[in-house]
Amino acid sequence: MFKLVAVGGKLRGKEFILEDGDNILGRSHECDHVISVDGVSKRHLQITVNGETAFAEDLDSSNGTIVNGKIIKRLTLKDGDKIALPNLILQVVYVIEKKVIIKKKVLKSDESEDDYNDVEQIEPVPQALIAKPIWFFKHKVMPVVYSFNEQYEWAALVGILLFVFIAINITLTILPVLRDSKMLLIKEIALRGKQYTAEVDRLNNVFLRDKNLDQVYTGFLEGEDAEGVRSYKLFDVEGRVYRPVSELNTIVNDSFSVEALKSYRVESNQDKEIIRDLGGNVIGIARAIKAHDKNLGRDVVVAIITIYFSPTSLAREASNNSKAYLESLITSAMVAIIFFGILYYMTVRPLDEMKFQIERVLRGRQKELESKTLFKELHPLRNTINSILTRLKELQNTDTGEVQTLEEDSPYVRTLYEFMAGAQGPVMILNSEKVIEHINPEAEDLIGIRENASAGQSILDTARDQGFAATVIDLCDQSANNEGCNQKESYEIGGKSMNINVSALIGKDRFAKAFYITFVRND
Repeated sequence: MFKLVAVGGKLRGKEFILEDGDNILGRSHECDHVISVDGVSKRHLQITVNGETAFAEDLDSSNGTIVNGKIIKRLTLKDGDKIALPNLILQVVYVIEKKVIIKKKVLKSDESEDDYNDVEQIEPVPQALIAKPIWFFKHKVMPVVYSFNEQYEWAALVGILLFVFIAINITLTILPVLRDSKMLLIKEIALRGKQYTAEVDRLNNVFLRDKNLDQVYTGFLEGEDAEGVRSYKLFDVEGRVYRPVSELNTIVNDSFSVEALKSYRVESNQDKEIIRDLGGNVIGIARAIKAHDKNLGRDVVVAIITIYFSPTSLAREASNNSKAYLESLITSAMVAIIFFGILYYMTVRPLDEMKFQIERVLRGRQKELESKTLFKELHPLRNTINSILTRLKELQNTDTGEVQTLEEDSPYVRTLYEFMAGAQGPVMILNSEKVIEHINPEAEDLIGIRENASAGQSILDTARDQGFAATVIDLCDQSANNEGCNQKESYEIGGKSMNINVSALIGKDRFAKAFYITFVRND
């Protein structure tokens, strides 16, 4: 099996497994292996694998394909060949596949588990009552989250989970309070509606007793005095409307009045008020009005009144509730953003620190990885990396058994300084740590950094334009990862469009020791 390993450039460390048959590499998403690197063509290179042989063919790419330092059109590849693409170096690796037969055996009581290879298994369900929910969460809930993490970046997934938590939290805490306040308001409105219905009964007692509904007075339910009353209906048990006069002798047809009519035909419901939240800040109140029937010798329903309430207080309460919910959501979101930032950088910082220290250990400036950050889950990883780094140092030992240390930057910086003495344009020299060593007068005038005030300091600490400093550092890394090849990028400095050219001077230990930076006006 063949594979390509990125040993230099932006994708350093990434692997591309080559399947039998044609494997097309390029920037297009239709390629078998997508290489999203500037300078790589949409369909750049095709590698055909046939068993133990691999054949490379350049697909008329813009910048060409270089294998072992030579531009090629077609070539048979072998293990160890290096393919150079723009901003990327791939090494051909032939992997000898081995078939491993695993035999499982029931462990006898007198045999030790150490006689068998460790196999990752789900730990058994604990017996402790407190530990069971933790086990369930870890082995049943978290695998679902892990599956999402395979599709979404960790930062995006944490942001989504945090937003879901906020929404659920507010819904379960704020909404019940808002709902209770609305219910209290509805009850107060219902009491006011009962007073209206009772007033109809009181003012029209004689007419109701004689079932003379045509004479019933309901004027107080109309006009400005009837605050909050949107509409009302007074009708008999047959559904015939008597009030308001504008609907006289019509039959009730609105849903709430029809519901009240059906309900009050049942004797057990006749002493109960009906109160409904009809939506749209409207409350419906219905009541059966009774009068004494001499023939039956008891009170009977002679009329039914329904009132549609839409008081301004209810609309104001709904508006306030919506505003309170929105304010809570916005406030919680702002707090969540701060919390997310703290969580994100607290998690990323130890990883960045580890990455920086690995480079220092490889350069011989530090013995092993250390951390002031308390993050015990990273201790096993840090110990493993320290073991690997120790092993790498052992492999670099000379025949005498002494550890081979990395070279110092100073000889390489002096060499570049001699080149700078004969330069005709702006030049700056950085050491391997991107610390300023030398700046000629032309460069000082251009970038506004003086050598006597900035020598020995990082370019990030001295440059007023952080975008400029980040561009220079990125170009330095690109050149270092491409075996010192010149890297170029346009940038506006002092109102002038300039090409920043960076070349790394690679030491015998294969690490960049110094960087030679020139500035050329982009005409």
